[in-house]
Amino acid sequence: MKYQILSSLLLGCGIVGFLSCKSTANFPSTVPTVENVMDGAVTRLYQKLSPTQLDTVSQPYLLTFLDETEQKSLATQYWTFDVNVPVVVSLMRHQDQKVLPFWLEKSGFKKTSLLVKNEEYTYEVWQKKYDKGRVELGVNGFDKHRPVYFLSVGPQKEGDKVKITNVFPESQTFAETKVGAFTYHDWDDLVLTEVPEELDGDVLFQTIRGRAREAHMVGAFRQTPYPSSTKPDQILLTWSNDPATSVSIQWRTQQSVASSQVQYWSAASADTLKAAAEVFKMEDRLLRNDRYIHRFTAKLSGLTPATTYYYRVGSPEKGWSEVASFKTQATSPEAFSFIWFGDTHKSPDWGNMARQTLTRHPEISFYSIIGDLVSTGLNRDEWDEFFHHSGSIFSQKPLMPIPGNHDSQDGLGAAMYQNTFDLPTKGPDKLPSERTYAFQYQNAQFLMIDGTFPIDAQTKWIEQQLANSKAKWKFVMVHFPPYNFEEDYAQIRKEWGVLFDKYHVDMVMSGHVHYYMRSKPMRAERAVESPAQGTIYTISISIPSKHTYWPEEPYAAARFQSGPVYQHLKIDNNQLIYRCLDTNGKVKDELKITKE
Repeated sequence: MKYQILSSLLLGCGIVGFLSCKSTANFPSTVPTVENVMDGAVTRLYQKLSPTQLDTVSQPYLLTFLDETEQKSLATQYWTFDVNVPVVVSLMRHQDQKVLPFWLEKSGFKKTSLLVKNEEYTYEVWQKKYDKGRVELGVNGFDKHRPVYFLSVGPQKEGDKVKITNVFPESQTFAETKVGAFTYHDWDDLVLTEVPEELDGDVLFQTIRGRAREAHMVGAFRQTPYPSSTKPDQILLTWSNDPATSVSIQWRTQQSVASSQVQYWSAASADTLKAAAEVFKMEDRLLRNDRYIHRFTAKLSGLTPATTYYYRVGSPEKGWSEVASFKTQATSPEAFSFIWFGDTHKSPDWGNMARQTLTRHPEISFYSIIGDLVSTGLNRDEWDEFFHHSGSIFSQKPLMPIPGNHDSQDGLGAAMYQNTFDLPTKGPDKLPSERTYAFQYQNAQFLMIDGTFPIDAQTKWIEQQLANSKAKWKFVMVHFPPYNFEEDYAQIRKEWGVLFDKYHVDMVMSGHVHYYMRSKPMRAERAVESPAQGTIYTISISIPSKHTYWPEEPYAAARFQSGPVYQHLKIDNNQLIYRCLDTNGKVKDELKITKE
C-alpha cells in the first residue's frame, strides 16, 4: 500500500515533498493553511510564467503575486501556540540568510544585539512581546535556507511560569534553552554552544530543517531530464513476501495512464496470466515539466518456486514494456549470490558499473543498496536519474534497499522512497513501515535497518528478529557504519553491537563515509581471532571518492580510499565467498568464511 508517510520526527504530519501538517483546531477557517496557499500559488505560477521566468521569481515579485489572504497565512500559520502569561518570544534567525522573512519586521519583531551560537552557525535574536493568548508566526522565507529559525519563549514578568498549549505543528517538542540543547531534530549532535543569559532557562521550541521547504519558491523550480511518458518505464522488482512464491513489480507512467497490469507466464507454460496493478499518484510540485506521475505496483503471488517467469507491464490501450524475466527462489537448499552497493547518489559512474555487474554476474539472485540511493530524496528528478543510470538491471533482479540520510532528508521522512519501493512491512512498532524490515533468502537472514530512525526504537525488534531466526547466515545492512574514522556511532555499537555478538551476526554492511573498509572479526568492540568468534563490519562506496585524511584504523583488515566499487557475496551451504570489485571487475579485496 502506498500512502503519505509519517516521519518519525513528525508523527501526525503527512509528508509528500513538503511538510503538510493539518490541524483544523489550530487554523481559523478564514485563513488557509500554508500548504494550501503553496499548492495554489505554484499552480498559478505555472500558468502565468514561462520556465525562464520561473527561475527569476523573487520575494518582491511574490509579494505582488500573492493576495492579502495568502500573505496572511504565510505570515501567521507556520507556527502557532497559546501562552498562559505575557511572554517575550525570541526568534533565532541564521545570520547568513540573505533575505529577511517578509513578515518579521511588519509583525513587530525587533532585532536585538543578542547572539545564539552552535558549532556551525550564528543566529541573530529577534524579539517581540505577546500578551496572554495566541502567538502566530510566519514561514522561514521563500528561499530554502536549511538552518531555519527556532524559538525561545520566556515570561515578561519574573516568576511567571510559561505554559505552552494548542501548538501547531502538533508534534512540536520542547527543551530548556541552555548550552548543550539541540535545536534540529535531524541533527541532534549539533548543540547550542553560546546562549545569552537573558534567554537561559526559557522554553526552547525545537524544529526540523526541512521546514525550509514549506514556502520555497525562490530558485525552487526544477526540471527532470527523464520525464514520464505513456510507455511504462522505471520497471523494478522487489519482494514484500516470500521470494519463493511471490514478487512485486513496480513501474512509472504519465498521469494520463489511468490503469495498468502485468502479463506473466512461466517458461514451461503457454498460459499467460494477468495481475492488475495498484496506482499511486506521486507529486513533486516544483518539478515543472512532470509534476504528477502514476506509479504502479502489482503483487504476484502463488508462484512456483525455482521457476523462471517472463513478464511485461502496460495495457492494450497504451502499449507494453519489453519482456523481462525473473526467477523465484528454490525451496530446497542451493547456492546463491547477491551484490550490494554502498552510497549510489544517482551517479552515472555507479550506473555504468551497476549495468556491467549483471553481465558479469548473471547468476545473482538480488541487489541491495545500503542507503543514499539519491542525494535529495524529496526531489523526484533525482529518482528519475537513479533509474535512468541503472538501466534495466532492476527489472531482472529484485532490489532490496534501505534508506540513508539523503533519502530521508532534513527530518521530513522518506515518502518518495517508500512510494517507490514495495518492501516488507513488518518492522518495529510505531515507526513508518518498509524502511526497517527483514527477509530471508535460502539459509540467510537479512536485517535491513534504517539508521535514520531512533536507535532505541529499533533495538527490541532487532533482538526479536535475531533471536527467532534459525538461519545459518545472518547479515545486517545499515547505512551508518558502527566502525569508521569519520563519525562515531557509539550508541549503535552499544545497543546493537551487543546483539550482533550475542546472536552472532556474520557481517554488517554499511556506507555513508565514502571509503572502503573491511574490519577484522569484532566482538565487544575488540578484534578476535576468527569470523566464528565475531562479526565482520564492512563499508563501501559506489561513486568516485578520495579521502586525503587517512588515519589508522586498528580494527581494519583491509581498506582503501577511493571508489567506485561493489561487493559480490556467494553463499553455498557452510561457505561464504566475499569479494569487493572495481568497475573493471578486478578483485580489490576478498574473504572466505567456512562454518563448522
